[in-house]
Amino acid sequence: MLGVQLAELLDGAPPGVEDALDLVTGFDDALANGLARLSEERAAAVAALAGSVGATPLAARVAEAAGKVAAGSIADEHLTALAGARTALFGAVHDALLARLDAALGRSRAAWEEPGSLATVPENLLVGSRSWLTELAIAGWRGVDHDLVSASSQTVEALLAEPGLRRLAVLLDGLAAELRASAPVATVDRLPARRWADLWARALLLSQAGSWPGEATRTVSGRLLILGVDVHEHPTAMQAQVHAVLEPAGGEPSRLVRTSVAATKVDTISGPFLWQLLSGVRGLRKALAEHLSLDITDMPLLGSGDLVWHDDRARLGEPADPFATARVQLAGASAPAVPPLDRHPVRIAEPVLLEGYTVTGDAFVLDGNALAVEVDRLPSCGPLTPELVAASTACLGLMRWDAGRWSVRPLAVQATVKKKPVVAHTGDWALGPTDQKVLKAGARVGDPVAVLRERAGRLLRK
Repeated sequence: MLGVQLAELLDGAPPGVEDALDLVTGFDDALANGLARLSEERAAAVAALAGSVGATPLAARVAEAAGKVAAGSIADEHLTALAGARTALFGAVHDALLARLDAALGRSRAAWEEPGSLATVPENLLVGSRSWLTELAIAGWRGVDHDLVSASSQTVEALLAEPGLRRLAVLLDGLAAELRASAPVATVDRLPARRWADLWARALLLSQAGSWPGEATRTVSGRLLILGVDVHEHPTAMQAQVHAVLEPAGGEPSRLVRTSVAATKVDTISGPFLWQLLSGVRGLRKALAEHLSLDITDMPLLGSGDLVWHDDRARLGEPADPFATARVQLAGASAPAVPPLDRHPVRIAEPVLLEGYTVTGDAFVLDGNALAVEVDRLPSCGPLTPELVAASTACLGLMRWDAGRWSVRPLAVQATVKKKPVVAHTGDWALGPTDQKVLKAGARVGDPVAVLRERAGRLLRK
């Protein structure tokens, strides 16, 4: 990325973005205090949200929903309409930001195509999900107590038992866990109102019949060149999202793809032990740890650019340096389309290669332009540290937008430490730590995954 391009990107938000976010903030404040007891000011904020989509096909339904909620008549279809309007506003912000980023990077992007079919999921489970989410909206975050949080348990358990609804199940489970940790929320000084509203709105839309895409758009074969892995950790779940360049068989142009593997967990499992939860994808883990390419055959590819990972359809290939891949392939690879429900600015995560910068505090400075670095988001399951980032001269990372600014989340760095070159990637410990200090520390505390598996086996034998 050239300095002048970075300057254009960082030169304020696109027109209308701040106004749209202010409308969302007003609605989120109303949601935090409960839609069953709207003050005049908060009722006006809900009406303003409805007015923002007045020129769209959502206009009539959202206007009716705002009126019903203001009158105290709240049903899940009204809340769904308001969640849809909120999501549409964020979608517009997302599109404006991503268009500016693509222009700065000179990156082309595929257009979204609707899936050919929709998956069939049990309607009664969706109804149960919507019912709990409606109770949350009526009570508001300030009205959440332990009883209200516990009411989700049966719904989450039923959703987890249905493979097609795992995404919704994990989302609800995570939201419930955060609320449980803060309950009673009335005593909390500061609320993560936007985050909880994001989770609530997404869960409500995913709880609608017809929200679930059917089979993968196509299957692909070719060579997969890994750029890096972004590890997301929550007390109840973890996900490793691998970003890569796919060279399709048959000579098609290279494209950017992702693949995500996830597992449920307990909060005692963290650090390098997280990788053990992904025991079913050892081939992918080996490719991450040893920086190998992968030859994939008939791997399902969604329209979002996400590969549905099957470890048995991937064969380990030759060594492939992610930095070399980025320097040669990243500029010309086509980016995937963004599905409608994923069009949220906080979900922007575009791979970039940054070089020729200096480090000042928690920012990379390139030609006088400062780009914030998310050193506080480095995963504990890899060797990448704030000190290595500060000593770096090149960084493979994800461009992100949050809290009103652009930032980069490092996935790998090239640095000089004690006059020696050092390269560190977030996936280097995918097969286990290579740092002797970390190995000794792990030996002292024991392996929590092995302990839990042994206890589970003992219970099953009884």
